Amino acid sequence: MTVAVELLVNQLKQVLLEEQVSTNETVRQLHGKDESHHMMSLPDIVVFPRSTADVSAILKIAHAQRVPVVPFGVGSSLEGNAIPIAHGISIDFSEMNTILEVRPDDLLVKVQPGVTRSQLNKELKKHGLQFTVDPGADATLGGMAATNASGTTAVRYGVMRDQVRDLEVVLADGSVIHTGNLAAKSSSGYHLNGLFVGSEGTLGCFTELTLKVYGIPEFVTAGRAVFDTVGDAVSAVTALLQAGISIGRVELVDESSMKQANVYNDTSFSEKPTLFLEFHGNEAGMHADIAFATEIFEDYSCLSVEFEQDNAARNKLWEARHSLAYAYIHAYPGKKLMSTDVCVPISVLAETILYAREQLDHVGLAGGFVGHVGDGNFHALLMLNPNDTEEQAKADRFNEQIVQYALLRGGTCTGEHGVGIGKMKYQATEHGSSLVVMKSIKAALDPLNIMNPGKIFTL
Repeated sequence: MTVAVELLVNQLKQVLLEEQVSTNETVRQLHGKDESHHMMSLPDIVVFPRSTADVSAILKIAHAQRVPVVPFGVGSSLEGNAIPIAHGISIDFSEMNTILEVRPDDLLVKVQPGVTRSQLNKELKKHGLQFTVDPGADATLGGMAATNASGTTAVRYGVMRDQVRDLEVVLADGSVIHTGNLAAKSSSGYHLNGLFVGSEGTLGCFTELTLKVYGIPEFVTAGRAVFDTVGDAVSAVTALLQAGISIGRVELVDESSMKQANVYNDTSFSEKPTLFLEFHGNEAGMHADIAFATEIFEDYSCLSVEFEQDNAARNKLWEARHSLAYAYIHAYPGKKLMSTDVCVPISVLAETILYAREQLDHVGLAGGFVGHVGDGNFHALLMLNPNDTEEQAKADRFNEQIVQYALLRGGTCTGEHGVGIGKMKYQATEHGSSLVVMKSIKAALDPLNIMNPGKIFTL
């Protein structure tokens, strides 16, 4: 331990309990990586706050000492968002995991940032309510807000930014602000919720979140629609949305990924481009939507369509979709998964996926594609040897090609993973002169650049 780190530890232990401050090598390693393919970088110190006051005290010390600070949830991010590349202090929010208030009449809930999605839904179920954002991983709600996470249900309920009514934020100097209120809408002042959601810990630390929740649908039906081509599948989804059908989820899984899903889950689904679907609503309305959707699928050369109302069958269907990352990892032992995402206007989604498939075949890496096709977001799942520089270069080249293709068509370099480390180099191309405004906001709120430095952009 260097003299500087020892001094910092002593200062932190004056405002926190001794067990809340750790320099243990194993603890530091756990906070030096996430689920991405990016290289590990260890923090000098890991702290475990239990209150807003703790977080404020930590940041006041960090600000005074000009020490980098990186918020940490459960490490499920996919672009190195929580990796402390400048070392410093990692703030682990796992001990701030209390559901503070459920307001059923207002359809709101107030939580601390370490509460996980499944933990919240378990509590909400008692009230007949649900929190809808489903990124796949059982992420913390603070981390989901930090990256503006979304997932399979975004087509109906929206992304994380749409659910945030208010945030309590500790700024870089330790001061505490609120970004919103409990009202459903406001025309008062700048939209600070929108600014802080997706800021990836570069503007402050979230210590409380007030979120929208929804009633659990009376009926839920899941289904699979199989198509001969990706183009037919995406065109069918576009027609569904244009028809105003109230669909809860719609996911595209390509042919390669269906093969992996069958092997991993011991299923025998058709190994063709497939839409995984879910309809939410009352019984009569849902049956009408399913009948209308089936007619639309037939217009786009659907090979087969099946629906399941049984809970076990529905769970089996969605397990096949959610386990795809593990299916690829299991199929390629010794290799590491690289997951990247882009989002484009839905009118060019099919051609973008086909282009991505061509580029992946060209570089010769194993992988496949899945997508939240209702909102134009898709993911490439690539398997590569982490010690093979040639394979890493191929993966980076492929990633750049699909990002540039998306940007030229009015899309974004990331629909839900966030910028982190991996997508920084595309920010100037995507945002142009707006990036100057973003950097000005960062400089105003964090003039010493201690909040997760080296993420999203550099100053």
